[in-house]
Amino acid sequence: MDKQELAGFLRSRRERLQPQDVGLPAGPRRRTPGLRREEVAVLAHISTEYYVRLEQGRAPRPSGEVLAGLAAALRLTDAESDHLHVLAGTAPARTRTLRRDVRPSILALLERLPQTAAFVISAAFEVLAWNDLAAALMEDFAALAPHDRNLARRAFLGPQRPDTALYGISDAAEFRHHVVMQLRSTVARYPADPAVTGLVDELRAASPDFARLWERHDVQAAPVLTKTFQHPVVGEITVDCDSLQITDRDQHLVLYSAPPGSPDADTLALLAIARGSAITPSARQ
Repeated sequence: MDKQELAGFLRSRRERLQPQDVGLPAGPRRRTPGLRREEVAVLAHISTEYYVRLEQGRAPRPSGEVLAGLAAALRLTDAESDHLHVLAGTAPARTRTLRRDVRPSILALLERLPQTAAFVISAAFEVLAWNDLAAALMEDFAALAPHDRNLARRAFLGPQRPDTALYGISDAAEFRHHVVMQLRSTVARYPADPAVTGLVDELRAASPDFARLWERHDVQAAPVLTKTFQHPVVGEITVDCDSLQITDRDQHLVLYSAPPGSPDADTLALLAIARGSAITPSARQ
């Protein structure tokens, strides 16, 4: 049970709600944002004293019944409810360090996708494997030290010029928010992985934008269906974006493709030719 993270998460979810959101009268002017603690306690069918102790990080582990009451009272989404259980220590135990080895079958799949920019990332946004088209569209990951093959670092600590930051993608602000939400869930699942906790500590210290978003305690991101790159060689290119979860290793296979016969597909083909006719994966194991 991570008492301090649980306290912060409950407080952030309470403060985002207004009385009318839960069927309560607004009443007189409030001195603090959101619901009052006693209102949440009533809605969750627990004592105000116990809820206050939860928000102060002083309460013992809540039962499943209490967590269900809190999830309902705070109008949590499914993802937020799952995160609540992880923080309370009632979720199924998971391995405490990230898997960074990519299955050979996935590496072989990258090689068989010459018209798709494909890469594999860990739950901490480490780029673990990629094909040549992904390197042509984004950057040559093989030329980077392993420490720098991290999209979270790139998002918050990389080049700040609009034409180079995050490979010129159109949704840079949304991607940064997505990174923070995913990393918060990752830290909850792998609190003993020093690379994960160290990454979050580094970003919180070095990036005010990351620190601000981190304090929001958001854990659910909207899916991204398309993404537009401003490429320094071929110019603007819009691709379909699909992210497939590799469940057993908590990794994602990210695919950038374009409809056959479209101008964007022609541009991807041009990138492939420029990169070289052989599309082979590279991987950090």
